[in-house]
Amino acid sequence: MSSSTQLTKYQSKVSSKRATAEPTWIRWTLIAIVLLFLGLFLFLPLAAVFTEALRKGYGAYLSALAEPDALSAIKLTFIAAGIALPLNLVFGIAAAWVITKFEFRGKSLLITLIDLPFAVSPVVAGLIYVLVFGLQGWLGGWLSDHDLKVIFAIPGIVLATTFVTFPFVARELIPLMQAQGKDEEEAALVLGASGWQILWKVTLPNVKWGLLYGFILTNARAMGEFGAVSVVSGHIRGMTNTLPLHVEILYNEYNYAAAFAVASVLALLALVTLALKSYIEWQATRAAAVVDY
Repeated sequence: MSSSTQLTKYQSKVSSKRATAEPTWIRWTLIAIVLLFLGLFLFLPLAAVFTEALRKGYGAYLSALAEPDALSAIKLTFIAAGIALPLNLVFGIAAAWVITKFEFRGKSLLITLIDLPFAVSPVVAGLIYVLVFGLQGWLGGWLSDHDLKVIFAIPGIVLATTFVTFPFVARELIPLMQAQGKDEEEAALVLGASGWQILWKVTLPNVKWGLLYGFILTNARAMGEFGAVSVVSGHIRGMTNTLPLHVEILYNEYNYAAAFAVASVLALLALVTLALKSYIEWQATRAAAVVDY
């Protein structure tokens, strides 16, 4: 790195520090407000969940998780997430590739449609699937004639989960691919690389951290989804209840210890997701620092 470049970076850092310099009391006040907010709305609820889950001891806690209905809910949650994740990965990569690498009519409309699950209530999404695939829905008669069941069954839960989670991967990859540009892909094309080779050896390695980040966000939303899944599941115990639905049923039955025990599983999954997210951000920052150096 040349001395002029180092000088420019140093001057930029100095200017940035001067521009953001604030009196000490303002900084500590803002830090205190942030910590207070996190304590009240994040740490306190998490502590309450685990405290209530373990109130009757580890034996009652493990018994609540070992119940057949709880095990079925855990299994179904992982099945729905396990199917929705690869579907969203394929869609997200394809959508980001098309949007960033090609110009075509309707491109703005496609970008808007990708954001649709952010704007539509999950309950409305569930009702749409009931309207289409329900017994009295548009395809209900045909499905019934062929002994196929979507609503109040696993396929409906997977469809609802996929719908509410499909923007995450695409939304993480689109800005990264736009910043990456087309120079490397065009150079690979000139050297004789095929489309698949360009995708696997040029594009995806450059956006791997964004892809992993989108994967983790998708998984977190898939496992915690309630609204859309609640509409299409039918709340059949031991069959179509995911973890969030099972928590609701237990809580409505005043079985608070079991409800909080199952809820603690979701909380642990959220903490693991947060840890993975932080690790990926750290690795991405390190990789960017190495490139800059």
